[in-house]
Amino acid sequence: MSDSESEEECGNRQLKFVLLGDGASGKTSLATRFVHDTFGKQYKQTIGLDFFLKRITLPGNINVTLHVWDIGGQTIGSKMLDKYIYGAQAVLLVYDVTNQQSFENLENWYSVVKKVNEESETQLHVALVGNKIDLEHLRTVKIDKHLQFCQESHSSNHFVSAKTGDSVFLCFQGIAANLVDVKLNRAEIEQLQDSCWKNYSKSSVFLRCKVGLGSSALTLSSPLSPDKAARFK
Repeated sequence: MSDSESEEECGNRQLKFVLLGDGASGKTSLATRFVHDTFGKQYKQTIGLDFFLKRITLPGNINVTLHVWDIGGQTIGSKMLDKYIYGAQAVLLVYDVTNQQSFENLENWYSVVKKVNEESETQLHVALVGNKIDLEHLRTVKIDKHLQFCQESHSSNHFVSAKTGDSVFLCFQGIAANLVDVKLNRAEIEQLQDSCWKNYSKSSVFLRCKVGLGSSALTLSSPLSPDKAARFK
């Protein structure tokens, strides 16, 4: 019996999240903010992928371990991309709201996700994540275009800021709750948002992996307004 199977029998659900999108869209910053509640000011390109773990507790005392795969932006042409997505429960399509091209290129990323979905027995939860909302004054991607993409791809809708932490935890936690059929009301969302970092050092684990594009081997090397909370109802 595998460790993950043993944990699930003990009531710890395992979920794999995959972050996709162009380089510099903020995927690594989102994962780092979610796991460590930190933000690195200097951009560092992800080569291959990085791998994060975060354990959270949802209402009803439901324990969930999130395996977050942060895929490098240059992997869009890699034959490994569909293999990275394989076995995931959720894919987060991340773009920079100040970079129109990063939004337009999501069509290429989504086409791979769609192909994996067609070949899979279970359907992925697809989330559209507009990052860098702290730079709203520099926004180039119109909100109606974001919502149109969500409607056409049947994606959930999220706006976050990895820099400030705004809505980052709620994005991941809300998707996880949806996947394990936990209904969140506003009070529960606010309580989770307020308390999540009090115990994050006890519930977070970080592993960093580097995967070469041509290799299959792994080498181990945020306050919310009611209108935003309502998105998860």
